[in-house]
Amino acid sequence: MSQHSDLYDRDFYAWTQQQAALLEARQFDALDLPNLVEEITSLGKSEQRELVNRLSPLLEHLLKLTLAAERLPHDLRRAGRLWQMTVKTQRVKVAQVLRDNPSLRPTVPHAVADAYAVARLEAAAALGIPDDTVPATCPWRPEQVLDEAFWPVGEPTP
Repeated sequence: MSQHSDLYDRDFYAWTQQQAALLEARQFDALDLPNLVEEITSLGKSEQRELVNRLSPLLEHLLKLTLAAERLPHDLRRAGRLWQMTVKTQRVKVAQVLRDNPSLRPTVPHAVADAYAVARLEAAAALGIPDDTVPATCPWRPEQVLDEAFWPVGEPTP
């Protein structure tokens, strides 16, 4: 085991500082390349996960608005404004992720599908309805999900 790998396993923060110093000093031969590759790959995956993590509550609340409008008008009157605010907030956060990582934009359709799988279960549980009564696939196109003007049950109340 190399000195770098040992430090990587013992004290990750110290390892990151050491690797940064080596990069800055252009001591490329001294870098812990296998672990650097692993960590850089992990950073990219964390940005993909962040996109899905922002899309899940966005889709969940779009579903709540839609399902409550169809089946549970009392719930819509009670919580609709909060659900709308969550949709607006998550759209802003998704836009920030995509602005900071424009190369993620082509992955949005897949991310929406992944996030929807969780969102439909969460929405069903929150509304107390069987999850098999919620559409199995996302009823909206990815562009609609991200569009701040799109509301599945009409314009949000002011």
